[in-house]
Amino acid sequence: MEVTREDGLFISDDPALVDAGKVYRWIAEESWWGAGRPRDAVERSLAGSHVYGVYADRDTMIGVTRVISDHATFAYFCDVYVDEAYRGKGVGPWLSREIVADLKAIGINRFLLATKDKHATYAKAGFVPVARPQSWMEIDERATRPGPTD
Repeated sequence: MEVTREDGLFISDDPALVDAGKVYRWIAEESWWGAGRPRDAVERSLAGSHVYGVYADRDTMIGVTRVISDHATFAYFCDVYVDEAYRGKGVGPWLSREIVADLKAIGINRFLLATKDKHATYAKAGFVPVARPQSWMEIDERATRPGPTD
């Protein structure tokens, strides 16, 4: 998938374009949710996910979203990050809308994400609060060990 915005920014899911070093820095060094994540964990997460990058050109990655999916019915958005220089320019909502459209086209009809503070951004892509939170359960080992949580 590749889609270009009127200002020339484009989204691609081509794994060859992903700058793993930059994604590692964004997640492990600049994000609150992935602070301290080991490089090998970031690389495994990229390898095991459907990765959508946002690019200023073929050599300049300015944003990323990892999607964990069965590519049939369900997709989970995670590690959504937009470079600070591009924040406030509509990149996040545009990226989320385009990913939802791309995955809906193959039949996915359920999307999930977790956010601490970007609810309005994701609402622009159609996300709403979970309708039945009482139906969801989790195991979160991060709560039992010291260090940052995501």
